[in-house]
Amino acid sequence: MNLGSYLKSRQRLVERSLDRHLPKPTVKPATIHKAMRYSLFAGGKRLRPILCLAAAEACGGNVERALPLACAVECIHTYSLIHDDLPAMDNDDYRRGKLTNHKVFGEGIAILAGDALLTEAFEIAAACKGWPRYSHRDVVLEIARAAGSLQLIAGQVADLEGEGRKISAAELRYIHERKTSALLCCSARLGGMSANCTPAQLKALSDFGCHVGLAFQIIDDILDVTQTSEQLGKTAGKDNAAQKATYPAIVGLDESRKTARKLTGRAFKALDIFRGKAAALEALATYLLQRDR
Repeated sequence: MNLGSYLKSRQRLVERSLDRHLPKPTVKPATIHKAMRYSLFAGGKRLRPILCLAAAEACGGNVERALPLACAVECIHTYSLIHDDLPAMDNDDYRRGKLTNHKVFGEGIAILAGDALLTEAFEIAAACKGWPRYSHRDVVLEIARAAGSLQLIAGQVADLEGEGRKISAAELRYIHERKTSALLCCSARLGGMSANCTPAQLKALSDFGCHVGLAFQIIDDILDVTQTSEQLGKTAGKDNAAQKATYPAIVGLDESRKTARKLTGRAFKALDIFRGKAAALEALATYLLQRDR
């Protein structure tokens, strides 16, 4: 398949849908809505929502029915980036090549913009129709668990507590499984749920999402030490400067690349159940492994 064309077409779908869901920047209080939109429309690749749409397609689902859930995931992802960039967290000045939210709107509004996007995600998801196998309750629980204190937030906490401390590869995997992999896995699962997938298909999408998520973060770790700030769109070398544990720091670059390739191979294996109908998911896994930014 032509992945470039696929990504562009799906990005446009997600952008339009996000624009419809979010309050316009002129709606009072205008500052918060401008801040929410500033980060949400700052040029992200929309990988998580596109993964959601591709998973729906693999299960024979309708992209339009998956779009609200895809948008909900992107709102959660953007909220996490806004908070991650704050001085109390990673203290970053740039994200996606632009000034971070708190640099433009101040820390108070940035915190509230993140809070508002997290809340918006649940509003979008709650407005969706349920499916025979998956009710509103299932969808909301899926999102809440992925974004909660046992997954996304757990990863953030462990990441903060690991700064300046020598941690094991197992501890680092714990961080990556939660800080990055959990939301990618959730994206794939939500796509399958929107297509009323079978339990076996949902399990396959879970395995795929978990393996791809870990590989994605390992590549991120590699890029942080091999690429420039201009290439990344954010400050390069931040992990090393903050004395954060990364795969390259613990096992070296070569072993990190081998691990990412191995995880991607496992992700491919998880898609066997779809018998050739998951071409978009396969292409995405390859793209995430080979990306340079």
